[in-house]
Amino acid sequence: MSSRYVLDKDNFKIKRLRTSWASIFFRCLKYLAVSVSLAVLYYILFALVFSTDTERRLKQENRMYEKMYPGMREKEALLGDVVSSLGQRDNGIYEEIFHSPSPSSPDFGYADFASAGDSISSDAGIVIYTEKKLSEAVAGAGRVDEALKYIMSRSIELRDSLPPLSLPLKNLIFDHTGASVGQKINPFYKVNSMHEGLDFVVPSGTPVYAPADGVVLSVTRSTRGAGNVVEIDHGNGFLTRYAHLQEIHVRKGRLIGKGDRIGLSGMSGKSFGPHLHYEVWRDGKVMDPLNFFFADLTPEEYAGMMALGTSIAQSMD
Repeated sequence: MSSRYVLDKDNFKIKRLRTSWASIFFRCLKYLAVSVSLAVLYYILFALVFSTDTERRLKQENRMYEKMYPGMREKEALLGDVVSSLGQRDNGIYEEIFHSPSPSSPDFGYADFASAGDSISSDAGIVIYTEKKLSEAVAGAGRVDEALKYIMSRSIELRDSLPPLSLPLKNLIFDHTGASVGQKINPFYKVNSMHEGLDFVVPSGTPVYAPADGVVLSVTRSTRGAGNVVEIDHGNGFLTRYAHLQEIHVRKGRLIGKGDRIGLSGMSGKSFGPHLHYEVWRDGKVMDPLNFFFADLTPEEYAGMMALGTSIAQSMD
């Protein structure tokens, strides 16, 4: 307890007033609340006027991200188109070679993960999401196994090996790739004409090998047109053709194994320079040989060969 003195004006006496502990406690509590409120107010005002180094850095990063975001969206859309185009091309290659649609695989992209939003914000959500993707992967692997079993059974049923999936030249680098199938400029007449094969720009005398088992369908020796030519029947409607050879080492009707040498490259016939002109046909329709080399090259080599083959505008014959 504490006390204080006041003047009683009615009785002209000094009167002592007593103050309770509860009153003192609530008074201190009030002062404390006011002090805290003023401190918070001062901090808010200070934060609005002044920024720390961390806040300034974060604001700069936010402004940078705002500028980068539109470009990132455009790149994302472009990459999506590229992936879609590659998927269509992959399916086309699979159809050409295996007579079957390519097995689909689950999408593990970032966009799919991000689109899950709050559902994966917790540990339990991440576990559920991962289990779902794992199940999709297992299902996809099962579809791939079924597709491979179908391919092998068809190969056994047709009593033939796989299509010509190897390169006809050894130790080949993608820089040797010339014009592929399509409308190309004829080197002699300088006009666009249909080019039905793929040019490999290699020196004369380079050994040429069979890309798959087969039977020599025809052998032509000539000083005109395609020059010395060998055609090999690989079964299942597949046929390969080798033109402008310098030498031919096989005869018509001979059984050929994968990797057997069939001749040497050259520039016989009407050729702009030494090279091997290589063609792939299926059921009488010309195929792009570039679609058959993916199993014999690294991804980098295959991409470089595809880029050169499709971009070179002039053929060698």
